[in-house]
Amino acid sequence: MKFKIVPLVLASAVLSTGCDWLENLIAPTVKKEDAVASVNGTYISKKTLETLEKEISERSHGQNIPQEQLLEELIQRELLIQQAKDKKLENSPEVVERLTTIKNSLLSQAALQDYLKNNPISDEEIKSEYDLQMSKMNEEYKARHILVKTEDEAKKLIVELEKGADFATLAKKHSQDQAPGGDLGWFTADRMVPEFSQAVIALENGKFSKTPIKTQFGYHVILREDSKKLTPPPLESVKEQFRPYLQRQKAQKFIEGLRNNAKVEILLSKPTEAPSAAPAPEVATSEAPAANAEK
Repeated sequence: MKFKIVPLVLASAVLSTGCDWLENLIAPTVKKEDAVASVNGTYISKKTLETLEKEISERSHGQNIPQEQLLEELIQRELLIQQAKDKKLENSPEVVERLTTIKNSLLSQAALQDYLKNNPISDEEIKSEYDLQMSKMNEEYKARHILVKTEDEAKKLIVELEKGADFATLAKKHSQDQAPGGDLGWFTADRMVPEFSQAVIALENGKFSKTPIKTQFGYHVILREDSKKLTPPPLESVKEQFRPYLQRQKAQKFIEGLRNNAKVEILLSKPTEAPSAAPAPEVATSEAPAANAEK
């Protein structure tokens, strides 16, 4: 039976996951009873096949590839590895450099995993973060805005609104924001820059701001359309959503601590910086770890 090489498998097994290549160069001895195939006397272990199956399943979102096809891929890979060894390619500068990069990447990941293993996220830390995020989500607002460059433009729009002009129509015509009719939908205060949030909170439902609201993006005229109280989800139902976020925070603090205690000298000369383009107008600023917990 003949098998075609599956690009997805090769990309996962050889190109993307360099550790497998490294593993084959310095792999431990595999016994025959623990093998699924032999290639010119070299055994391919059951564990290697299981690892590849897991990788492919994760990368293809659960798509199943026949085990015999994956095994054929491993056989073809082993043939290529043996060919590379015969030609002493593992000693070439390019491969040595690549292997060093892979080794360093694995070691850096291992250091982080070791730290997180010995410093796990506690239930108290999760509860503290939950309380902090839920305190920011006690009310939700629905609003529109018109974003312009100057205060005078904003004042002229406010005059038109006071004369009865339609807010959405003015937003469509004048706003630099791409939101249709200036509609921002529903949001909690922590999702917006402070000046914007404070203005929305101060308004009554159905009212628009009588003075321009200045933020880092320009000048806003804001219409608060509606608001509603939020009922925080139970801690147990969102508990695991906080763990990855807190792990990232803890890992970052660990790295920062290493950095602060290290003697680092930057030897790279600074390139001439080109003028940067102005950022596109937007209002949202942060990704609170449980901003979508209610949803």
